[in-house]
Amino acid sequence: MIGPLLALGSALTWGVADFAGGTLSRRLPSAAVVGVSQACSLVLLLVVLPFVPAASDWGWAGWSVLAGAAGSLALVCFYRALAFGTVGVVSPISALAVSIPVVAGLLAGEQPHGVQLAGILVAFAGAVLASGPELRGEQHVKQQAVWFALAAAAGFGVTMLAIARGAASSTIFTMVGMRTTSVMGFAVAAVLVRSVGGVKASDLPKLALLGLGDVAANALLGFASTLDLLSITAVLSALYPVVTVGLAAVLLRERLKPVQLAGVALAFAGVGLIAAG
Repeated sequence: MIGPLLALGSALTWGVADFAGGTLSRRLPSAAVVGVSQACSLVLLLVVLPFVPAASDWGWAGWSVLAGAAGSLALVCFYRALAFGTVGVVSPISALAVSIPVVAGLLAGEQPHGVQLAGILVAFAGAVLASGPELRGEQHVKQQAVWFALAAAAGFGVTMLAIARGAASSTIFTMVGMRTTSVMGFAVAAVLVRSVGGVKASDLPKLALLGLGDVAANALLGFASTLDLLSITAVLSALYPVVTVGLAAVLLRERLKPVQLAGVALAFAGVGLIAAG
């Protein structure tokens, strides 16, 4: 059960990080929040790297670059989608990302028990519903949002799969390679636009904590994937919308829609089925 517990820890950490990142993005450009927080997390990773055993091979290298590039492009598409549509349209579609590592795990020969397979489907449905799906808005706006959200889902799914594959060689080195790739991309963008989005020195502690939370979530997924089936750990780690909407309800007094409450219930039911299997 260690693998699933780590995957749930990943969902918890991702959910908290998404909530914090969304709060910071209300007064800072989203790209600046992502870029600077990831740069901070890279610094933290480089500090602990000398104390980590060296990787036995370079199998993590290519996967880490793919994870960094796909994750960065996915974030750009995700925020672009939010510019065209509502969260209720974009978030449920982006939650489809988990289907990529799940299918990859099954095609690789993973065979979850029948009860676990049912839990995967139930938890997946819960994650989508907890995001508060809606289909309102003008047709052309909705189409733009859907296409960008689908691109984000593909990017996030590839990122999750690449993290899992790279972690088979070294989780920490995969994180370092991933962050190096994404930070280089954001640094080039900052040079081209000649701005860091108005980030001040006083913002750095919060952004550093945000970056630490994000990389911790990625690392927990990587470790979890080495201890249990990817088709299970990926779904459990993708339950972060449940945490995000829960924090919004408790801290911001946001009222959950009935469909979101149903999603939270399904998510817990899916976790129970996976554990029972």
